[in-house]
Amino acid sequence: MSVKHVSDVDATLVPSGVKTTRQVLISAEEGPHFAMRRFVMEPGGGMPRHTNTVEHEQYVLGGAARIGIGEEVFEVKKGDVIYIPANVPHWYQNIANEPFEFLCIIPNLPDTTTILEETSC
Repeated sequence: MSVKHVSDVDATLVPSGVKTTRQVLISAEEGPHFAMRRFVMEPGGGMPRHTNTVEHEQYVLGGAARIGIGEEVFEVKKGDVIYIPANVPHWYQNIANEPFEFLCIIPNLPDTTTILEETSC
C-alpha cells in the first residue's frame, strides 16, 4: 500500500524528449501489475517518434498536444483518454502556451524504447 502526494515525487528529464519531465508515481516495486507515470511537456516541448515494447494507457490532465499514433495524428486536451498498443510508433508535440500533462499507465513488463527519428520538437 502506498499513499503520497505528487509534489513528493522527483521529476526527471526525459532523455529523448524536449522540455519534458517524468515522475514515476507508482513504481514496479509498489504495484505488482502496472506502473503509473506523470509526464509534463512545457510549451514547445515534445517527444520524437518512437516505439515501446509495452502498451500505454494515458489520461490527459491539462494542456493540449498533437500526438501521432501509427499513421494517424490527433489533437488531444484535458479529459481525453489515449491508448497506444505495444510496438506502434508514436510522438508528441505540445501545441499550447501551457504545460501538457498526462498520466501514463504501463504494465510492469520489460520495456524497450526505440527512437525512430530524431526531430526537433
